[in-house]
Amino acid sequence: MDVDLNVALILRRMRAVHHRSRVISRSASRPDGPSRSATFAEVLDRSERLAAGLAQLGVKPGDRVGSLAWNTQEHLETYYAVTGMGAVLHTANPRLHEDQLVYTVNHARDSVLIVESSFRAQIDGLRHRLPHLQHVVVIEAAGSDLAHGEIGFEDLIAQAPQPLAPVDVDERAAAALCYTSGTTGDPKGVLYSHRSIVLHSLAMAGRDVFRIGEEDVVLGLVPLFHALGWGLPFLCGLTGADMVLPGPNLQPDAVAELISEHRVTWAGGVPTVWMDLLRLLQVRASAGTPVDLSSLKTVVAGGTAVPEALMRAYGDLGVGFVQGWGMTEVFPGATMVTPSAMADTDGGWQLRTSAGRVSPLYEMRVVTADGTELPRDGVTVGELEIRGPMVAGSYLDLPVSENSFRDGWLRTGDVGTIDANGWMRITDRLKDAIKSGGEWISSVDLESALMAHPSVHEAAVVGRPDARWGERPAAFVVTDRAVDTDELRDHLTGRVAKWWIPDDFRRLEHIPRTSTGKFDKKALRESLEIRA
Repeated sequence: MDVDLNVALILRRMRAVHHRSRVISRSASRPDGPSRSATFAEVLDRSERLAAGLAQLGVKPGDRVGSLAWNTQEHLETYYAVTGMGAVLHTANPRLHEDQLVYTVNHARDSVLIVESSFRAQIDGLRHRLPHLQHVVVIEAAGSDLAHGEIGFEDLIAQAPQPLAPVDVDERAAAALCYTSGTTGDPKGVLYSHRSIVLHSLAMAGRDVFRIGEEDVVLGLVPLFHALGWGLPFLCGLTGADMVLPGPNLQPDAVAELISEHRVTWAGGVPTVWMDLLRLLQVRASAGTPVDLSSLKTVVAGGTAVPEALMRAYGDLGVGFVQGWGMTEVFPGATMVTPSAMADTDGGWQLRTSAGRVSPLYEMRVVTADGTELPRDGVTVGELEIRGPMVAGSYLDLPVSENSFRDGWLRTGDVGTIDANGWMRITDRLKDAIKSGGEWISSVDLESALMAHPSVHEAAVVGRPDARWGERPAAFVVTDRAVDTDELRDHLTGRVAKWWIPDDFRRLEHIPRTSTGKFDKKALRESLEIRA
């Protein structure tokens, strides 16, 4: 049969097959309070009434509805309501600068914005700058708590005349909209079609990719406003895995409590989350009050390279730690470390510390600056390009530029290698690679080497202008004790080439991070300029 691949297929499967699976959620207004639980059937009942309420507000298929919310049950219901009714969900990023937030809401032409109550004052102050916005729906506010022009989330559900069941739409229609989190220029909009969401969910469910099944309890620490929350709302819906939504609190003690209390088996997030949690685990173990991680089988990290020392530390705790690679334009999980690499052998670790193998339905290649394809030998370094049915072919309302797209391939901006078996290793971002004396230095490899020092919890390396060499590496480290420069230099000797060793080491209390939790290397480079 020629059946459209759309989100409605996933939502109907949730009700027909996985209706007893559960969503466990912390509240945004009470992030340290008790968790609440609802079945998939109950979540779908509410989302269908929410869809009916949005339709009463005038939302039609193809219209854009924005959300400004954390990882909560209400945000998940918004996901299912908006995409299920054929409208387009724009997951706005609350961590953006105000001007960028205004830009994305206006560029998306959001007619309705569903917001957590903590963002009400901010949005109220920005309403005069949002000409397309007609309605603001507030989560966890009702009745007399609402200001003029606001609508309560629960009121919208309660007053809906009857549920609006998921509708079948053309598979190439847009279902969701996310914006890139670049540190320069305006964010760029990436539309996800219904087809791409279904294909991504099917691809990620495979044994060699995310490996999520009905028996799993999945803790998604990736914000639902970032890259469609790694696609987990739809993947868990497809497979029937229980979902644990942490609310706004991603502090390590809260994460540890969620894992222990709800017997989480699979958790995903950026590496900095796992660095912070590891530090807590070590402190608790030393104090004789260890955290119970016995249920946790798999941790998946993405967003930036994972130091081998971090992987080994979790391995020592009995947790399989794997990494993958993706970006807003291609969905997360475009490459993943597969089970064949998990053996604790030298060869296995070589593969485990790579970005993984190219996932199903994706194609990747390594090219020169002019687009000439390079050998897949695991040695030859070039720019990584990707294509496939889940890869964006353009940015919203922007002309196709050869800086981003070339001959049907997306230029990722990452530099790396691919071997004959499809294993990909990222050596750097183009903008982060350091060229010293005409030779390239990998900031990723330097950071991993620094993190192997037992007292270094975090490390970030950037290029600093140098009159003689063009650039020299500067290292920023977070340590648990005073570590002098000579000790760090001695530690790196033999681990990296001598000329890679930074001339400049700086100790910080914490390394600044971007809105998506990555190290903010732009801010680090600017700090070097200020201190120069």
